[in-house]
Amino acid sequence: MKAVDLKNTDVNSRVARFKDLVPYKQSIMDGTGIPAEAVEVVSADSVYPVMSPENWQGRSAVAPVTGADGLVVTIAECPPGNHPGLHSHSHTVENFFCLNGRFRVSWGENGENSVELEPLDFISVPAGVYRDFNNISDETARLLVMIQTPEGDTRDEVVFHPAVGQEIIDRFGEDVLNKLDKVGFRFADRLQAAE
Repeated sequence: MKAVDLKNTDVNSRVARFKDLVPYKQSIMDGTGIPAEAVEVVSADSVYPVMSPENWQGRSAVAPVTGADGLVVTIAECPPGNHPGLHSHSHTVENFFCLNGRFRVSWGENGENSVELEPLDFISVPAGVYRDFNNISDETARLLVMIQTPEGDTRDEVVFHPAVGQEIIDRFGEDVLNKLDKVGFRFADRLQAAE
């Protein structure tokens, strides 16, 4: 087997420096009129896209590293008490690796089951299962999040529990819920009504 010669110029496109990463919340809000506080109901405080497949669509498309099909890598950064709301990934497996702090990962139809992750702990949540993760430590904490996608998929459909959609309506109005839906945040009750 002949070794591949990787040039320094080639390596630059394969490196993501945390200090240069931009949370996808900024790209979601730009030009949409969606308040930052509404995005925080459906997202960790800051989600930094690190790597996504070529031709990826959606929130992590701005990742600085392009990888092979089948894997999206982000870092979720949460201040104490922060969480993205109960949601499911329709076709993808979501894997969490605790980098620092402590997280409670909940799952089930209403988040009734949970496990706590400490640094270097890992959990894999299958497609279609409602889940949430909450920083239960007293420091800003980070999870390495790895989404495993079916080969050829270019989007990760995330569907939020109806209670999350109702919270958006109660706090920000139906118009903000509609805007979130347009940028890819789906809500289970709306999907059921459309069927």
